[in-house]
Amino acid sequence: MKIFELVAVIVLIASLILFNWGCNASDPPQSSNSPVLDFQPNILWLVAEDLSPYIPSFGDSTITTPTLSRLAAEGVRYTRVFSPSGVCAPSRAAIATGMYPSGIGANHMRTGPWYTTKISKEALENSRKHMPPNTFPYEAVPPSEVVMHSEHLRRAGYYTSNNSKEDYQFRKSLTAWDESGPKAHWRNRKPGQPFFAIFNFGVTHESRIWAKSADSLWVDENLDVTVPPYLPDTPVGRKDIRRMYSNIKEMDAQIGRVLAELESDGLLDSTIIFWYSDHGGPLPRQKRLLYDSGLQVPMIVRFPGQWQAGQVDSQLVSFIDFKSTILSLAGLQPPDYLDGRAFLGRYAAASDRQYIHGAADRFDECYDNIRAVRDHRFKYLRNYQYNQSYYLPLSYREQMPIMQELLRLRDSGKLTDAQALWFRTQKPPEELYDTVTDPHELHNLASEPAYQKKLLELRQECDRWLKEIGDQPLLPEAQLIEQFWPSGKQPVTDAPTLLWEARTLTLSANAGAAIGYQILADGAASLTDHWKVYTGPFDIPEGKTVSIVAHRLGYQPSDTLFIPVH
Repeated sequence: MKIFELVAVIVLIASLILFNWGCNASDPPQSSNSPVLDFQPNILWLVAEDLSPYIPSFGDSTITTPTLSRLAAEGVRYTRVFSPSGVCAPSRAAIATGMYPSGIGANHMRTGPWYTTKISKEALENSRKHMPPNTFPYEAVPPSEVVMHSEHLRRAGYYTSNNSKEDYQFRKSLTAWDESGPKAHWRNRKPGQPFFAIFNFGVTHESRIWAKSADSLWVDENLDVTVPPYLPDTPVGRKDIRRMYSNIKEMDAQIGRVLAELESDGLLDSTIIFWYSDHGGPLPRQKRLLYDSGLQVPMIVRFPGQWQAGQVDSQLVSFIDFKSTILSLAGLQPPDYLDGRAFLGRYAAASDRQYIHGAADRFDECYDNIRAVRDHRFKYLRNYQYNQSYYLPLSYREQMPIMQELLRLRDSGKLTDAQALWFRTQKPPEELYDTVTDPHELHNLASEPAYQKKLLELRQECDRWLKEIGDQPLLPEAQLIEQFWPSGKQPVTDAPTLLWEARTLTLSANAGAAIGYQILADGAASLTDHWKVYTGPFDIPEGKTVSIVAHRLGYQPSDTLFIPVH
């Protein structure tokens, strides 16, 4: 046995002994699908963009990915993980809140320029130009009790950092992160402080297909690639698919550099590492759609001590489960209001999911309203705008050569039957697919007698889910905005109330708002974005000034209060 393997075994055995020694009758039951840890682990998320399971660890041997293959060998591969949306901003809303985007009004892509920390008037005006009539940039407004995933961990003592994409359909709460930006890193925390760190990798994004077209490839220029039947198997099509694989290899190298930093810091076996992508693939008829090519993502989780190394977990997992799961892994009980459920950790659900759910609505300037339910094998789609094509003429996507090639073939009458399905002028009201025998979801079974029982089951599940989350698929977006921002005006968070006892300050806020504060040395010194999250009464040294703000998601922050202490 190699020395590093022996050390890993010793660490795992020690963890098991210490944990069992410390358990008592009040501890919640441990799931058999959860590692047993006696410490509060670090949690690292490595997030690729726009990527289906196109890597060797998930059955695609077109290229090699050394970093991810090592991570899979030392971790667990989750083979049935799904985003509730085929596009990024609603997906991140689901991850950050633990709630379905279509249940909290975060389902339209995008609601505004909330993907950047500093929002200029120019960015707002540009977003307005790309939104449909009677709408304007707005923030989704989750229920008042909802705070972002990172804030729960901050309150529990974690150092939270995001490097660096913010894309939640609302502006981040001021207290969400210890730091969020291109320099954010776990290395900036206090010594010994547990961390929750996210690193985003944009090289696999849809736009990189055309933006990097002149760059040298990380793969052979004649690499043999498999072309899905709904895409053109032509020189143009194969070139873009090679670019996709090249970008994946580049992402693999970038992941390797972050993991090397973790290992050099001696943190590999005190950290739970998640690698996944934010939704399905970047190519046409993948991104934005509710087929598995748009929703299904690869995920690898590596645990301290390499728990269940090399194993495969085929349970159904939704992005709405991620928030509950990281809280559970940190030993924190997930809030009751969440739509999701933990699949790992102390508070892991006792049984696996039976279904996952998805939604598609506005994408940039075009509307389509679709809902999806999937079990382990069958996919049900409900089309609300069935008198229009699946294909939406999005100017952003049409910058991609393979998309231009599809349109050329369409206009010249040369599409294959599989390719032509996407360009039908009408969609059926319902679709049903066997994802085992028909993984590309090309053969609709909804009208076949042998599948009526399954069709009814998934139709009823769709009805139940829509009612449970309060989804209104045909609610005009202008009316949704009016519900959030009456008369077009964004609501403002109420200022927190203050209670002084000597130099101890107690704060409270209305409507579930989070409170942030800073203690300033020189009066009202210039403020930074690094607000401390208020968790309880604190003392203020004499001669200092405390600045205080309250912020509810989707609202404007309150006015900042400056309180000098003499």
